[in-house]
Amino acid sequence: MSMAKLAISDMPDSEFEGKRVFVRVDFNVPIRDGKISEDYRIRRAIPTIDYLIERKAKVIIGSHLGRPKGKAIADLSLEPIQTRLSELLGKAVKFNGHVIGQEVKDLIDSMQDGEVMLLENLRFHIEETKNGPEFCKELASLADIYVNDAFGTSHRKHASTYGMALEFDHRLAGFLVSRELKFLTKIRENPERPFAIIVGGAKIKDKIHALKNLIEEADRVLLGGGVAYTFLKAKGVNIGNSIVEDEMIDWAKESLEKYGDKIFLPIDHVVAGSFERRKNCMVMDDEIPDDLQGFDIGPKTAALFAHQIRKTGSIFWGGPMGVYEVGDFAAGTNQVARAVALATWRGTTTVVGGGETIAAIRNAEVLDSEITHISTGGSALLEFLGGADLPGIAILDSKEKDVSVAVN
Repeated sequence: MSMAKLAISDMPDSEFEGKRVFVRVDFNVPIRDGKISEDYRIRRAIPTIDYLIERKAKVIIGSHLGRPKGKAIADLSLEPIQTRLSELLGKAVKFNGHVIGQEVKDLIDSMQDGEVMLLENLRFHIEETKNGPEFCKELASLADIYVNDAFGTSHRKHASTYGMALEFDHRLAGFLVSRELKFLTKIRENPERPFAIIVGGAKIKDKIHALKNLIEEADRVLLGGGVAYTFLKAKGVNIGNSIVEDEMIDWAKESLEKYGDKIFLPIDHVVAGSFERRKNCMVMDDEIPDDLQGFDIGPKTAALFAHQIRKTGSIFWGGPMGVYEVGDFAAGTNQVARAVALATWRGTTTVVGGGETIAAIRNAEVLDSEITHISTGGSALLEFLGGADLPGIAILDSKEKDVSVAVN
């Protein structure tokens, strides 16, 4: 899995001219009332699409949106994405509301070099998630070259991320996937020292495989959010009514016994009687009384974490320090986000992943340029950091493949 994958930039330009190139992207973006409310994932795919356009390829884009479970649902159509994609590319993107069939083939046949076509939501066909053999072959028949630029869906053996790729002579990584592999492989296998991980969010269970790997590898482990309360309870600290995963207590105890000297837990908390009664929130040191609940790390903890973040060579951050969406409980996450940004400017390699963490850095008004790498992966990111092979990545050609042979 650590083997470098063949990228589109490794191929001679002539290999793309006049060829039909299928690009699997992740345009699973929030759409409300027919309008895209956040287009980050679309923008991240533009460099790959632009590169192929400039090399006169006929670019066919495939993505899923939501979970239609094999049914055509109007609210999950990619038509609004066609509009936004056309604006970002500065040229019209073809779209006819279908994924496969003769109408799609006819439209592709009419494409000129450098033109772009967007297929309808791949998951309107149940065969997409089931990796149906006939559907894979039908999708593959639309193109000459396969490109994966959807890291966030590469942990699934779906038709568009795995099955159809088997039908191609060349299976390439787009720029987004190449960048993800570069930074995440470095974090997983050879991080710059000292290496710190910052882990928050509500649950350990969702992150357990990644946590096992990262805690062992890290020089410092900074824990906040619900994750921290499980560790504090395992340590015998009273956490009041704070969120906790009782089923993870034993594992947390084992981790503290083995790695306790490098695990940093909150030393103060922003607490309230409940989320609804947050107007009376207060900062409290050490233990939390039974009638109160922790919603954020306190200022002493934020200062402690910032101090530890400053003295690092690389950082991975996954999960907010508290309920950052609410102003009363956002300070801890905001301070950590700004400390990570400052570390980037000081030369630390910083990697941030997970939808909530990305939203949290935006909430803290930290710019994308102040983080070395923002991963588009959620479950794929955690599985990769946990040591798993991702099917959609494993299927891609390695750098060692001879690219001098022309595509048929």
